[in-house]
Amino acid sequence: MKKTTAAALVCSAMLVAAPAFAAAEPGEREKIEQVVETFRVSIIKKDADSFMKLFYSDTIPWIGVTTDKSLARENANKPKPDMPDEQKISAGGSPRKFIEGIVKRTDMTIEEKFDNVRIDSDGDVAQVWFDYSFNRDDYKSNWGKEAWHLVRTDAGWKISSVIWSMEFNPEPPPKVKKNTKQ
Repeated sequence: MKKTTAAALVCSAMLVAAPAFAAAEPGEREKIEQVVETFRVSIIKKDADSFMKLFYSDTIPWIGVTTDKSLARENANKPKPDMPDEQKISAGGSPRKFIEGIVKRTDMTIEEKFDNVRIDSDGDVAQVWFDYSFNRDDYKSNWGKEAWHLVRTDAGWKISSVIWSMEFNPEPPPKVKKNTKQ
């Protein structure tokens, strides 16, 4: 009897711990994957309208956390010593501020790359978790982990929160060569 009880407990624990995608309707995983792809492509194309349609609202939690190593390096290398220290958590952003900053950068290509994307959902709420790198031209400026919460609305899946960690590249970006006319 003890063997049966122990085996049942092990099986129950495995079911609880195993990552899964249980969608209420067929095709929900693909719809969430499309949100991820639209997010990525909107950044490359600097398409603020497509980007903003991905979000439940303009005021979702949008929180970045700088790694201790990067924070120490940033604060040690301030251009002016009397400048305030950078903060570990930056929570004053928003999806709109993020994409508007990208759209303004007409002088460079910008891309956020995603690896190891994991999706978990019950068909009504979902989480997406992945490794990312943020690239400006050919320079990888920062990287880390990123997580989204999504809700399935009448208008489709919408991102309801975004959090990420940031490890800044310790190597400075390459110098831009200016085209000089002679």
